[in-house]
Amino acid sequence: MSARVIVGLSGGVDSAVAAWLLKRDGRDVHGLHMSNWDDPDDEQGYCTSAEDYQAALAVAREVGIPLHRVSFAAEYRDRVFRHFLDEYAAGRTPNPDVLCNREVKFGVCLEYARRLGGDVLATGHYARVVVQNGRARLRRAADRAKDQTYFLHQLDADALACAAFPIGDLPKPEVRELARRAGLPVHDRPDSTGICFIGERPFREFLSRYLPAQPGPIESETGEVLGTHAGLVHYTPGQRQGLGLGGRAGAPEQPWYVADKDVARNALIVVQGHDHPRLLCTGFTVGPPHWIGPAPTLPLECRVQVRHRQADVPCRVSAAADGATVALDAPLRAVAPGQYAVFYLGEECLG
Repeated sequence: MSARVIVGLSGGVDSAVAAWLLKRDGRDVHGLHMSNWDDPDDEQGYCTSAEDYQAALAVAREVGIPLHRVSFAAEYRDRVFRHFLDEYAAGRTPNPDVLCNREVKFGVCLEYARRLGGDVLATGHYARVVVQNGRARLRRAADRAKDQTYFLHQLDADALACAAFPIGDLPKPEVRELARRAGLPVHDRPDSTGICFIGERPFREFLSRYLPAQPGPIESETGEVLGTHAGLVHYTPGQRQGLGLGGRAGAPEQPWYVADKDVARNALIVVQGHDHPRLLCTGFTVGPPHWIGPAPTLPLECRVQVRHRQADVPCRVSAAADGATVALDAPLRAVAPGQYAVFYLGEECLG
């Protein structure tokens, strides 16, 4: 008897095809739809949880599998959203999707899947798990344009050993075509975008509900006051939009970009020019690294990616007292405090 697989059915096409592939292969498949956000004040309907559940239910019926439903909203707020707000309040740029995968999807959800009799938790992530020498390793998806290993790098080998990513070897167009041919009702449903708990609503509007705006000065790198910002939480290094700065007499006719945030003075520092030296970074430090497998010997020559959908670049990682230092072979633009630096060796995500 094959091990039971619990598939996280979000209501989207990727998880639907993951479930269909597993069922086609004769696996014992159950679906699990989890909701991670409740917003009683969402009068404009930005949250699509009810619609997502109905889509997941339609998929389960078509594939022919039972569907379970669970809410992890309390765990999400405690383990992910609180950190998200704390990081923004400290002037950093967080990525809540990384913690959501570690703390919720492959944390409490994996535990719940086991209570349902599941030995494996499958999702619609574009990634691959390969077992070598008895250890699970995380590798990039075949479709590099959709690769989601950046969001999964905080998992450990034990969690990966219980994970399955059935569409990791497929390009996105083929996933949609499989869904269409299989008659899955979500084959043409648009991909979700942005952070799950925000939906399609304006980000500034949402954030202002939890972190009240504290306007302050916009300054040039020489300290000249150029204008007033709407609150440091609304800006990140490299940002151009929303500054409200036009041309100035005696200054070059180039757009302004956020270079830094002085949280102590509540000042936003801006510079002119897309490739201004203050926007280019040749190295940075990271906190204590999380390695998926055994910690590699440092220094390490590898590649690093500092945001999703950005190409990885060659680097050298060296040990430091409180973490590690990363020296880049070529400058990266607009590296922001609070982001994750994810290391790769070939196709393998190291952590």
